[in-house]
Amino acid sequence: MPAVRSSGESAPQPSTVGPASTSDENGVPSPAGSDARSGPDPSAPDPRELAARFEDEKPGRELSGPVGVLVTGSTLAIALLALWQVFSPLPQGSKFYLIIFLAGILPMVFLAYPANLRLPRPGGRTAVNRPAETGAGAGTEAEAGGRRGPTVPDWVLAVAALVSCLYPVLPVALGAGGGGYDAFLDRQGLLVGVDVAMGTVLLLLLLEACRRTTGWILPAVCVVFLGYGYYGGLLPQSWPVAHAGLDFGQLVDALYNSDSGFYGTPLDVAATYIVLFTIYGAVLDLSGAGRFFVELSAAAFRRSRTAAGRTAVASGFLLGTVSGSGAATTVSIGAVTWPVLRRAGYPPERAGGMLAAAGVGAILSPPTLGAAAFIIAEYLGVSYLQVLGWATVPTVLYYLGILLAVEIDARRSGVRPVVIETASAGRLLARFGYHFLSLFAIVGLLAVGFSATKAVVLATVLAAVLSFLDRRHRLTPARLLAALSAGVRGVLAVSAVCASAGIITATTTKTGLGPQAAALLVSGAQAVSSEPAVVLALTALLAAVALTLLGLAVPVTASFVIGWVIIGPALLDLGVTAPAAAMFVFYFAVLSEASPPTALAAVAAAAVTGGRLVPTMWQTLRYALPAYLIPLAFVVTPTGLGLLGIGGAQRIAVAGTVAALSVAVLAVAAGGWLPGVGPAGPPERIVGALAGLTLLWLEPVPVTIGAVLAAVMVAGVLVRRGSAGRTGGPSAGPSVNHGEEKQ
Repeated sequence: MPAVRSSGESAPQPSTVGPASTSDENGVPSPAGSDARSGPDPSAPDPRELAARFEDEKPGRELSGPVGVLVTGSTLAIALLALWQVFSPLPQGSKFYLIIFLAGILPMVFLAYPANLRLPRPGGRTAVNRPAETGAGAGTEAEAGGRRGPTVPDWVLAVAALVSCLYPVLPVALGAGGGGYDAFLDRQGLLVGVDVAMGTVLLLLLLEACRRTTGWILPAVCVVFLGYGYYGGLLPQSWPVAHAGLDFGQLVDALYNSDSGFYGTPLDVAATYIVLFTIYGAVLDLSGAGRFFVELSAAAFRRSRTAAGRTAVASGFLLGTVSGSGAATTVSIGAVTWPVLRRAGYPPERAGGMLAAAGVGAILSPPTLGAAAFIIAEYLGVSYLQVLGWATVPTVLYYLGILLAVEIDARRSGVRPVVIETASAGRLLARFGYHFLSLFAIVGLLAVGFSATKAVVLATVLAAVLSFLDRRHRLTPARLLAALSAGVRGVLAVSAVCASAGIITATTTKTGLGPQAAALLVSGAQAVSSEPAVVLALTALLAAVALTLLGLAVPVTASFVIGWVIIGPALLDLGVTAPAAAMFVFYFAVLSEASPPTALAAVAAAAVTGGRLVPTMWQTLRYALPAYLIPLAFVVTPTGLGLLGIGGAQRIAVAGTVAALSVAVLAVAAGGWLPGVGPAGPPERIVGALAGLTLLWLEPVPVTIGAVLAAVMVAGVLVRRGSAGRTGGPSAGPSVNHGEEKQ
């Protein structure tokens, strides 16, 4: 990591955080941790281990020996199939490819992820099948689940998964069933007993795979939807959510032999877009891009008063191109920047909130958004480039809010300036700037008409070729194969989630639950007011709350799918455009990683900084505030579409400018400090909060009222500063103890 110096009013006393940097053969400093003489800090948490602990998906086994070779070979085969499918699709069609893809993925889930079940033992004790723990008390029971290889039941489930997945395409007759792919499709709606049995096995296996990778909640949600599909006919027909009812064969047919079940859009996205972008991220990471992005962020702000905070935020944005996970990005940037933040005087909770907000922003930021963004492109039938365009202005506003909060905290809390000792930004760009080329290539190829899949494959090839410009990170054949394998291994959990999400979409489609739930949501808003604008605003608020609560329970991808089929129709019925509705659902699905009481990114940040968990969550919420409010703006008013880049240059400019003013005012209200002036008291902060919220209603009258309230807030801060000067009171915010923080 870069070395830092703290500096203040008096002459700075050099102090080094971590070992000093070394230089490569080109004279460019390397991160301190690469110095073989000093070695890593044994007390520091392992970033990869922390990232695995706080992911939506649970960590898998570390496989070695014959099983490791088998899994590696299988992942390489899937990677090559996914790459081949881009340029030479299988002639049988996309569903045939999805069947083969799931047949390769699902068995590996049972081999790579332990069951983590508590099994009763004689005498009342319980054996725990879970990943190994460290420290005192970690015994053989803990080791049984994670570091030991697959058990006999795991192998049985893997074989059952392989058979049930391949059954639709095996050219073998099994009584009245089987017979190959065409014969299976011809029985759609007329499944025989063998078809139903195989579909039931696959259903149970997917629920178990989802439980192993994400926990109990998502499988439980899927079971609730299945129960609704089966027993919905028993509900009183006067109830809005009642339906005619489906027998078990109809449910299995919808899941196993239709385009909206297991092999629906979510799995299609995982098998095409997500796996390829995950491979690209693995190649980019192994080529040294992640380290370069952190070093560049440090170099860009090394002489700034707020260098520490700006470095953390910029690192989060840049590392989002390598990691599509908020928790993983939080841990990655925290491992490097937390010592710098601590040296600058940031309390652990405030630093943790900053790191978590920056990490979550990685999923919201082009050019590699989260997995749900690809589902948006498929659902709406638009290019991925268009989705990137919709996300651009909200991303700018999000990071504007974080950077303003960083500036405010630096002044309000008396954060010390630091000088980060690293190579200059120009020197780093000249030597390692080629890492940006593959990112620019993705956007450029999309702009000239390439599909997202072809663009990312070509960018992956480019990144692999460019890796030879740095001899320490050359992607030799062995390392390239490792990157391909790691990319597919990284998509195991999300593929299980996407296939399970098909249970929800298929059940919703067959029962008509989506329109019925949408009608209930709108009726709840209409019970309060009949004014269309108020109904829309209340529906959006209810939808935001519902999506946030949903995101606390299930992973981001599943949260988006459920939100789109249940809540999306309500927004569309009220005249909200499809892009605005989809991006609204997307943002609130992603923000589950920043929302208390789960807030995975905040939990990960607290583990890095050692801060208290609940205060870290609230700090995260404060930094991420714009991301919660901007989606409301582009849903409740037509002018808000400008925030998605829709409606022409004038609308975009007006919406962007007013929203930026709103974000700035809200940052002052949340942070209690007006940069360049001084502290804001409770009255000014309340007025500022009202001003910021009013400005987001992007219509002439609310904007005028909001601007007046903002001016009143500024005037109040100026008066407060003048009063403090006349009475000799302090004009600065509360001071902090600049001594070393207790670890």
